[in-house]
Amino acid sequence: MTTLPLVDAGQRDLVGSFPAFDPDQDDLKDFRRTLVEGTTSLLNSASVSYEERTIAGPKDAPQVRVLLFRPTETETETQAQTTPAILYIHGGGMIAGTPDMQAGTLHRLAQETGALIVSVDYRLAPETPFPGGLEDAYAALVWLHTHAGELGVEASRIIVMGDSGGGCLASATALLARDRKQVPLCGQFLIYPMLDLRTGGPDAVSDDPTTGEFVWTRAQNRHAWAAVRGTLGEDDPRFGYLSPAFMKDLSGLPPTIITTGSLDLFRDEDVTFAHRLWQAAVPTDLIVYASAVHGFDLLASPLAERAHRDVVEGVRRLLA
Repeated sequence: MTTLPLVDAGQRDLVGSFPAFDPDQDDLKDFRRTLVEGTTSLLNSASVSYEERTIAGPKDAPQVRVLLFRPTETETETQAQTTPAILYIHGGGMIAGTPDMQAGTLHRLAQETGALIVSVDYRLAPETPFPGGLEDAYAALVWLHTHAGELGVEASRIIVMGDSGGGCLASATALLARDRKQVPLCGQFLIYPMLDLRTGGPDAVSDDPTTGEFVWTRAQNRHAWAAVRGTLGEDDPRFGYLSPAFMKDLSGLPPTIITTGSLDLFRDEDVTFAHRLWQAAVPTDLIVYASAVHGFDLLASPLAERAHRDVVEGVRRLLA
């Protein structure tokens, strides 16, 4: 079946803007290049300036590159004032993408929320399977918290945020922060997060054929999860950090916002995760956008602008 008639009318002609990737035929390096080029163009990221730093990575691992997006100071603000901060983790299924490609969005978000945004250039699979990318993200969180004073950040007002595969890493980073007790988070914002490695495969908890036709497909999802998982067994105690849908205890997490689309492959796993957070007494908002595919917020349209306004409002609430 084709679900194109179900796609938001303002985006129907745009869903082909994203690069296609057939894991059985296409080269991953080509997909990585076209994803970065295409997203950079969609978000006007090449015209945005930012600060680039290299920070200490996980133990016995390379350093981690991070990009800093600072809000513009107003005339009434002074250098002595502190700002909240967002640790942002980019999408790409944990097998592709860079923080640079979203520079346009992150620059705008920093201006509209007044938050310093630190975006992480984590290592990708399959070259670096779990837990490499996650530990890179967590190292960036620890660095942000430890250097809060130097960065002009209020250490008690830090959230983690990510989209798609970055949403998985953001969720897992929040779980690590809870369990390692090094960094107190005041929220997590997960944008159509990739949380359940069963999705798109024979063991999928649900498989609605109206989801997953565009942008991120079942075949891509199976390929990405196999690359990230590597040889990790389901009986490994770290399995819930790999695929947060498997984390048995979700209590003690910070207030959470999850957004997804009704045509997104991840819709059902995102709704299920929100339900489990409610059961664990975690304050959680869930927004499911009608007629929205994966990555819909990147496609210039009234729907994308509505989603952006919701993101800005949600970030402000989490950081309040």
